[in-house]
Amino acid sequence: MAAMIWCPFPDTASARTVANTLLDEKLIACANILPAVESLFVWKGERGNASEVGLICKTDDKILIEAVDRLGALHPYDTPAVMGWVCDAANASARDWLGSLCGKG
Repeated sequence: MAAMIWCPFPDTASARTVANTLLDEKLIACANILPAVESLFVWKGERGNASEVGLICKTDDKILIEAVDRLGALHPYDTPAVMGWVCDAANASARDWLGSLCGKG
């Protein structure tokens, strides 16, 4: 089944580096880097904001936790907001493509 991962990054270069590692390790099939994400947040009791880039990754649900954990380990932030979920719907060709990740070949 298809799964997605979302995570903000401080810059395009770090998002690209992590995405390429996840692609090389066959933990994701695709990564989309979204520029100019404005983040508003509360961190350690204080309001803040940051200009970040977003990373959306496509993977298979059978390796979702492994991919989320690996992304978190590679991320430059001390406490990255890495969130993954199983998609309720995906077309057959996307399911097949993402399912091929589980064979790691």
